[in-house]
Amino acid sequence: MMPLVIWWGWRIGDRQYLAVSLIMLVLALVPFFMVFEDRRPQTRELMVIAVLIALGVAGRGALFMFPQVKPVAAIVIISGISFGPETGFLVGSMTALVSNLFFTQGPWTPWQMFAFGMIGLAAGLFYRWGWLRTHRVALSTFGFMSIFCIYGLIMNPAALLMFTTTPTWKGLLAVYISGAPMDAVHAISTFMFLWVLARPMLTRLERVKVKYGLINRDA
Repeated sequence: MMPLVIWWGWRIGDRQYLAVSLIMLVLALVPFFMVFEDRRPQTRELMVIAVLIALGVAGRGALFMFPQVKPVAAIVIISGISFGPETGFLVGSMTALVSNLFFTQGPWTPWQMFAFGMIGLAAGLFYRWGWLRTHRVALSTFGFMSIFCIYGLIMNPAALLMFTTTPTWKGLLAVYISGAPMDAVHAISTFMFLWVLARPMLTRLERVKVKYGLINRDA
């Protein structure tokens, strides 16, 4: 995304890369919400999704004193596997939006919405395609890698755009290097949360789907 943002800023003769990138990001979020809306989810499913979002928000708030040690990515991955990629994206993006009502909204919010949403989307798609299994090791490893390969890949360039009006490749490299320790803590904590939470949560969500007749989107 960053090369496209720089190119667009050059084309319009404007150095406001952050504003341009935010506009692009918001436009990118719209199709995902439209796809979910077209799916016409049941009211019961919406209630379960709301609970999953609330769990993500509560988990992020409960551990506010430990930077980057959050169960959000783990809950988002579990949501995507249990209810499909569209739901995974919705839970991730809305958890970031709602939790930032307590953590402070800012230009980073759309980026976090997109990053967590893409983690949920990837988890749901990989599971649907048979690339990801619900085995504890597989899920925890996916969670660990998703922080570096999805969340960090989105949030590190975003950090650069938020703190400078003249982004460069050297600056981007510096952001990645300086952010590596925080990404590592986030990745390790996600691995641990999935190791502990994945099996019981997936089992309970499967029971909820059977009990309330929710459609299994992974079939």
